[in-house]
Amino acid sequence: MSNRVAADRMRIEPLSPVIGGLVDGIDLARPLDAASRARLGDALIEHKVLFFENQIITPQQQRNFAASFGKLHIHPIYPQVEDVPEILILDTHVDNPPDNDTWHTDVTFIETPPLGAVLYARQLPQNGGDTLWVNNEAAFSALSPTYRAFLERLTATHDFEKSFPRERYATTPSAEKKWLAARARNRPVKHPVIRTHPVSGAKGLFVNEGFTTRINELSPAESRAVLDLLFAHIAKPDFQIRYRWKPNAVAMWDNRATQHYAVADYLPHRRVMHRATILGDRPF
Repeated sequence: MSNRVAADRMRIEPLSPVIGGLVDGIDLARPLDAASRARLGDALIEHKVLFFENQIITPQQQRNFAASFGKLHIHPIYPQVEDVPEILILDTHVDNPPDNDTWHTDVTFIETPPLGAVLYARQLPQNGGDTLWVNNEAAFSALSPTYRAFLERLTATHDFEKSFPRERYATTPSAEKKWLAARARNRPVKHPVIRTHPVSGAKGLFVNEGFTTRINELSPAESRAVLDLLFAHIAKPDFQIRYRWKPNAVAMWDNRATQHYAVADYLPHRRVMHRATILGDRPF
């Protein structure tokens, strides 16, 4: 079945009133045509995160699918699939414990954070290893009008080193050289606390525990108080979906309007995921 046919037969089932859609009727191993891409793009904005199950794809096919939506990012720290540098490897086990078991929006430490990402389950533990996503726009809308107006005047600093500290990622001479080069290329950046979606125009929170270090217009104590409140607010179940991974499942999310949390409850077992990251534009 071609993806031209799949575009007509594609079904998207909402998984909650706030976030998440299950997509059926498309084979991600096949080239994506314009009709399929447009429908998935619209669904991504509506549902924030899309799930595709029973997908058998190679790293090259995953790269090609993600590249249908934009230029791909090459991560400065994580290992990559040989000959497919656009696919990073998240291989977590007792000797490499998870570092993404906190709420985060991917790669907000660059001037043009990703539009989205495509994550493929390569190897799963027998139990555990779920991922949660939160709708940042729903979280923003749930705040009081006065507090929303206050936040819209603020900017925040996002720092690569908060999630990739030297003491963990520079433990050998070669790793230190790689880390120092990544640090030099990724200095702290400033983004608005409230981001306007470039397509829908919706407003959402754009701070995350993974990379946001401070709110620039406030004192250190005020900044900490505001960030603590927002991080706790984001963690409310009202804005979330929790996905229990299945072998060969794929998740694709709108990184401009979400953040996510990978549950680290499966050690000493192993979890291997492949991710392609689609570059976006400068937040406003």
